Amino acid sequence: MDSTTYLFDLLKTILPAIIVAGAIFLLFRQYLEKEQQRRLIELRLDASKTTLPLRLQAYERMTLFLERISPNNILVRLGSGGQTAADYHRLLIQEIRAEFEHNFSQQLYITPEAWDQVKQAKENVLTMINRAFHGLSNPGQLRGTELAKRILEGLMTDAADPTAPALEAVKREAARLF
Repeated sequence: MDSTTYLFDLLKTILPAIIVAGAIFLLFRQYLEKEQQRRLIELRLDASKTTLPLRLQAYERMTLFLERISPNNILVRLGSGGQTAADYHRLLIQEIRAEFEHNFSQQLYITPEAWDQVKQAKENVLTMINRAFHGLSNPGQLRGTELAKRILEGLMTDAADPTAPALEAVKREAARLF
């Protein structure tokens, strides 16, 4: 019977030690998981401190881009003074494309949906300008003011600014950051 008593005494000693070791293991594992979550939250917070200003700047630049290429603003900014309609058409197209290329990298900081809206707005403005230019009877002989007048007439008949939907989408997304 000595071996049975010895076995029970051994179990009395080892069993509580195993239970305590298991409890310590579980507590330590929980601690490590919570610590990992805390670090992940800290990393995300640090990243948002860095990227939030960049994202806001991207939304600002997209807003400025859309405002600059809207037909009302671009026609005022790029006066047609003394140019032929063909030269003015070329200038408008070049300016819109240059503005777009200047802001091309901002797509990294805005959502793909907003970027698609911005690209569509650019294409809508280019289409409006091209349609007005090709609607002129003799663009090589007409002045740039005639093209500007035709673009504004097209804007009034369409009754919608081609950049308005994109501008709304950009503003809506920027508002979601807060």
